[in-house]
Amino acid sequence: MVKKLERRRILITGPTRGIGRVLAERFAKEGASLVLVGRGTEKLEALDDALSIYQTETLLVPLDLRKMDAIDEMAHALATRYGALDGIVGNAGVLGSLGPIVHQEAKVWDEVMEVNVTVNWRLMRAFDPLLKAAPAGRAIFVTSGVARAPHPYWNAYSISKVALERLVMLYAMESEGTSVRVNLLDPGVVRTDMRAKAFPGEDPLSVATPEEIMDAFVYLASAQCQENGQIISAPQFRLSA
Repeated sequence: MVKKLERRRILITGPTRGIGRVLAERFAKEGASLVLVGRGTEKLEALDDALSIYQTETLLVPLDLRKMDAIDEMAHALATRYGALDGIVGNAGVLGSLGPIVHQEAKVWDEVMEVNVTVNWRLMRAFDPLLKAAPAGRAIFVTSGVARAPHPYWNAYSISKVALERLVMLYAMESEGTSVRVNLLDPGVVRTDMRAKAFPGEDPLSVATPEEIMDAFVYLASAQCQENGQIISAPQFRLSA
């Protein structure tokens, strides 16, 4: 079996559940060395145990990404340790609460914007030098269809994804002429805890599993990917593969 991410070192945020966990498993299976960034030490260690069957290198970084200065410190430590990163995946995100926009709690609004937008900007800023130091740096950020098809009551989450998409597009434009490629991935409708929270009455067997959308992530993280500044639909990618 050809391992599509062999000898590539990739950082993933939010790797301990849902799409992030399956992503870590698939990337490890494809031969990638992983830097796994998440809040729960026990969950990270459990994931590390699960990944041991792939015999790939993993570095666990227990970190609350909302502690912004810690992102810079992490990037400095990784630059000292590795010199470069072949990819980052901005997967961590929060839904917040659904309801009328005029009833949205300020605390919830601020948290959604902080995690879904500002954290990803800090990741770009901190890790851009490491991506440029690699022969083929790749940055992937997870978006959602609600950024482009507004749904009532999805206020903070949908607006955060609109902002994220513009942020990533600007970063991609500013990366033209370098070896870095920057893209967004829209997973589509996927069976996750976040989806269950938003649609509690939905039959989980009626939607795709995270495993079904992984090929798009693998491609965007690979040196073969030459797209830049694109929004890639994981379901459409799967159909075209």
